[in-house]
Amino acid sequence: MSSQSSKSIQLYTVGTPNGHKASIFLEELKAAYGLEYSFQGLSFAKNEQKEPWFLEINPNGRIPAIVDHNRNDFKVFESAAILLYLAQHYDKERKFSFDPSSDEYNEALQWIFFAHGGVGPMQGQANHFYRYAPQQIPYGVKRYQDETKRLYSVLESRLTGRDYLAGPGKGKYSIVDINVWPWVKGYSWAGIESIDEFPNLEKWIKRIQDRPQVAAGLNVPTPFNPPKTKEEEQEAATAARAWIVGGDKDKKE
Repeated sequence: MSSQSSKSIQLYTVGTPNGHKASIFLEELKAAYGLEYSFQGLSFAKNEQKEPWFLEINPNGRIPAIVDHNRNDFKVFESAAILLYLAQHYDKERKFSFDPSSDEYNEALQWIFFAHGGVGPMQGQANHFYRYAPQQIPYGVKRYQDETKRLYSVLESRLTGRDYLAGPGKGKYSIVDINVWPWVKGYSWAGIESIDEFPNLEKWIKRIQDRPQVAAGLNVPTPFNPPKTKEEEQEAATAARAWIVGGDKDKKE
């Protein structure tokens, strides 16, 4: 946990795809504008996201959430809402967002909602049935893997002739990309062994991954060290399974 400044944004998070959305964008804003932020990691295993003090920040008891000490301790929860809030108040030069009066802004919202309502929930279910379910249910695994890949095919089509998901021409790196990239780059955790069939998507993953601010955001709140072998993946899944299936189902944001 980092120290908290009286004039900064405090992020409450865990190293999940949704948590990484917020930390990546905060790192981008820090590099672009010098925005200060601090963070506190929560423990799902200890159910800290359901403690009364945190429920005052996010009544839904999930991460990420922020408290903006620059703006009268204003609280924001839901990862996409956090991105939109930060863009509204801190991306004054629209380096990572779009003018709300423009068609590009509406286009950006469409792709944000597509990801927030589709890729995250469907890939999250694929993760659960493939990695954590106490019994393997082939129908559940196939259903959510297939739907995740279908959503990937939509992104693949969008990225044809483009570098990024929103913006004119080849697009502009923005909160639209940040909102979905942490999910898509973790495709293997959902049991999708390869995305060779999505070459545009594969290049987009690499393009964003190479940004220093993205690397920094992935190391919040703890160093990002994903399993590198099938054996390590199995060990990580086994370690998490007990608290994921044994307690509150909302723990796994």
